[in-house]
Amino acid sequence: MPGIESKGVVRPMARSTRDLGKIVAYQIYIKSFCDSDGDGIGDLPGITSKLDYLASLGIDYVWITPFFPSPQRDNGYDVSDYCAVDPVYGTMDDFDELVREARARGLGIMLDMVLCHTSVEHAWFQRALAGDECYQRFYILRDGRGSAAPATLGNRPPTGNAPLAGAPGSGSRVWANGTCTCTM
Repeated sequence: MPGIESKGVVRPMARSTRDLGKIVAYQIYIKSFCDSDGDGIGDLPGITSKLDYLASLGIDYVWITPFFPSPQRDNGYDVSDYCAVDPVYGTMDDFDELVREARARGLGIMLDMVLCHTSVEHAWFQRALAGDECYQRFYILRDGRGSAAPATLGNRPPTGNAPLAGAPGSGSRVWANGTCTCTM
């Protein structure tokens, strides 16, 4: 039976057989949802504090945007570690409490995880750049056309993602050491 893992313990997923065409998910952009510690940034304890309200809406799942460590060049989607919580959003204990409290109210938790999208800081990407063939298979690594000087973005080849082309590390294509890199 499918399950989720937290602190090395696999627990059965609630409602794993539910018809996905009939569920209601409430998406939370964590940065702006509810700030529990007064720093101006929403966090996991803030979400936990609003679970009664969310349950009263009749939703089935709370869908949370990325709260993993990230250099924040793509609103948190440029993840550097999928196995940790960015301290600005709380701790793994805060996440465990959120899951526990959501289950107590009959709510599921859905994480917005784009596993094929990593930051240039992610260990897999760093290993790929260092020449590890196993991790190079996770990315498309090729020399760019023209100058790859990081000082000016205008002389880099197009990334195929025009709106994000001027932002190194954003989108699914990033630049490191003059190499155009596309996550797969």
